[in-house]
Amino acid sequence: MTLRIGLIGAGIMGSDHAKILSRDIPGISLHHVCDADTARATSVAEAYGARHVASDPMAVIADSAVDAVLIASPDHTHAALTKACVEAGKPVLCEKPLSQDSAECLDVIAAEVKAGRRLVQIGFMRRFDPAYVEMKSAFDQGSVGPALMMHHFHRNVSAPPSFTGQMAITNSAPHEFDIARFMLDTEYASISVFRPDFADSNKAGAPVFMVLKTIAGQLVNVEVNNNAAYGYDVRGELVGETGSIFLRSPIASELNTNLQSITTYPADWRPRFAEAYRLQNMAWVKSIETGKPAGASAWDGYAATLVAEAGVRSLKSGETVPVALVAKPKLY
Repeated sequence: MTLRIGLIGAGIMGSDHAKILSRDIPGISLHHVCDADTARATSVAEAYGARHVASDPMAVIADSAVDAVLIASPDHTHAALTKACVEAGKPVLCEKPLSQDSAECLDVIAAEVKAGRRLVQIGFMRRFDPAYVEMKSAFDQGSVGPALMMHHFHRNVSAPPSFTGQMAITNSAPHEFDIARFMLDTEYASISVFRPDFADSNKAGAPVFMVLKTIAGQLVNVEVNNNAAYGYDVRGELVGETGSIFLRSPIASELNTNLQSITTYPADWRPRFAEAYRLQNMAWVKSIETGKPAGASAWDGYAATLVAEAGVRSLKSGETVPVALVAKPKLY
């Protein structure tokens, strides 16, 4: 039986998702491509064989011909559209963040609890990235003993003019917040956020440095620098009591010339995590077929948003801010 998918959002990520769904995953049909810009939606639909073009996302969700929905629209639309999918009883893969407002995340969770089953998967694709999967497997096997610390840095070439230090916490860092929670299988107790003295927190791409403490007592640090200039670069290291596991980005080749050894960096996140997105989408489709949830849940989306909110308060106050989750529903 063919799974008919409605894609909401035909921008950069929507187009990439359309490509994966149409070329890499058998047994699905890209039924709708929906975007406020119908010309853009039409272009993506024609490129990847979608049957219909739409501009009203709620109509796509309500369409009985759509079995599942992938949301890649602007961040502020995510929570309302995801909640609508849950209320319609349709599985949904929503790009992160679920919302930048934890109260909206709780609304989605309440709808899902009422539905009595998990329908939401959040697009924290690093959980499927082969490098992180290998790190997780080695840690779970006890290769480095109990965890003490986890280090992360997340660097981009340049930030758009509107990108502030606060947005580095709410837009970039949630990937690190989630993957460390996932790796260590714990929640956070507090967060402290720092910035270099020369950096204006209102300047585009202002770097931030975060230190989080887990409820188990481990330390997690995260550097986000959206104006690193040299390339897109994500790295990490998990430090245990008897060793460490260092995350390495996939490198296809290394050039040796003129007394130099040269490797290259991608310009943005898409080449680095292309395989992670592909594996994530495959896992989502399989989860719909089997009824067994995969990937990050709505609860995980809430947890990442809550720590980001605490991080923003820490940036403004200069103080360590506690992270206090609500009681976790049994559904998760």
